Parts: sequence; structure tokens; C-alpha cells
Amino acid sequence: MSGLKQIRLCGFGGQGIVLAGVIMGQAGINDGRWVAGSSSYGAQARGGYARSDVVISDEPIIFPHVLSADILITMSQEAYDQYIEDIAPQAVILFEQQLVTPRILQGITQKGIPATMRAIEVMGQKQVATIVMLGAAVTATGIVSRQYMLSAIRSTVGGKFLEVNIKSVELGFALGEES
Repeated sequence: MSGLKQIRLCGFGGQGIVLAGVIMGQAGINDGRWVAGSSSYGAQARGGYARSDVVISDEPIIFPHVLSADILITMSQEAYDQYIEDIAPQAVILFEQQLVTPRILQGITQKGIPATMRAIEVMGQKQVATIVMLGAAVTATGIVSRQYMLSAIRSTVGGKFLEVNIKSVELGFALGEES
């Protein structure tokens, strides 16, 4: 995918939204592209809002914040409701199928991804659902290649969490192809 793309990942604290944004940004860097990012989260460690914005471009980025998301990845209903108005025309929305009931929107592609359910079934834990969603986003949108997403995980996630995150993003790749 070329040009400038604005990506917003959102959900609630404890879902790994900030880490997912870091990984997405690193994947863009690994792809040799210009990247800017920012994160925001509520005062609570878990349960409050969480948002990570990533801008990926083929050219230097003039304004490093998301104004209108080309890709919205949402892991909770509250986040969907809060950020649905800040999307670009022709945006792609990937939402957590178990937690979000989408609105009917003209000209917008919306894809429900059963990230949490599949993370529990295949990986045995829901904590990797956002990583599963990242994998789905890669294959559903082509924002970066699988190769660059995998290399971003390898350079960002360490120790005992590396293998489960690699398997989780690969599960997401398959889910993105199915949707």
C-alpha cells in the first residue's frame, strides 16, 4: 500500500493497544517508510480507554497525527463509538467481532474479526487478541507486508513472549484472508 495512511488502533487499557501501535510503526520503518506515532490512554492501568495512532508514508510526514483514519482497528464498543466519526472516506474498519456492534456506514468497508475468540481457542489466552488483530489488518489492508510485521514483532517483543506473539500474528494473517 503506498501513499500516506493514517491508522488508529483503539480499545481499552490492558488489551495491548499501545504495544500494537509500536509494532505497526516498527513494521512501517522496516518497510523503509516514514512513520510517526502517538499513544494516549486513561489514568487507569486497565479498563480505561487506550489509543495508538500511526501515520505511515512514502514521503516525509508533515503532520504526525491522525486526523481522519484510513484504517481504524477497534477492540471495544466504546472505542468504536468514540472514533467512528474520525474516519476518512473509503476507510477500512476492522473491529473485534465479539465486542463491537458496527453501525451501517455508506462507502466504508467494515470487517468483523473474531480475534479474542480465536486467541482463546488457538493460543489459549485472550491477551494476544490485539496481536491477532494486527495480523488480520496486514492481510486485509496490505498496509505492510507479513515479512515486515514479523520482523517488527521480533525486534519489539522479547523473551518468553516472542513465540506466542509470532504465532498470534500468523493466526491473524489467516483471519484477515478469511474476512
